[in-house]
Amino acid sequence: MTNWSLIFRLLHHFGSAGILGAFAAIIIVVTYAPAPEISLAGYAAARTSIAMISKWILVPALLLVICSGLLSMAATPAYQNAGWAWFKALLGLAMFEGTLVIVDAAARKTAEFAAAAAQAGQYDPAALATLVAREQNGLWALLGVALANVVVGVWRPRFARQIKD
Repeated sequence: MTNWSLIFRLLHHFGSAGILGAFAAIIIVVTYAPAPEISLAGYAAARTSIAMISKWILVPALLLVICSGLLSMAATPAYQNAGWAWFKALLGLAMFEGTLVIVDAAARKTAEFAAAAAQAGQYDPAALATLVAREQNGLWALLGVALANVVVGVWRPRFARQIKD
């Protein structure tokens, strides 16, 4: 293994830890955030925190994972011909797109909605429930893709092409 390959693997692991840390931080904020019925200002602050965690920890960590994974594939010839590595790369790209389009966008929209509701002193519970459900469903989907990515990385199944004569 070359030095570059080792560096890229370490960056990949650090990025993965950042993703898990972001998910854990979001779960903690959601768990301890006051309900909007109790404190709209507190709820808006919690929602802003979730949007900032997504923007400053989750998205950069995911970008680090994808870039370091692709660079690791380029630096390690054994990965270039491994079907599992390409499958993992596709899962990583799907996870990045899902994070940007679903989770990060939903977190920002929910934070904006909560801030506007706190300023107005009232909110529409149905609209808030829809925004929160979209964000939570996206997070659960991303957790599933992340788990699949880990399983493929550890298990390393052989994806063979069948050649017909």
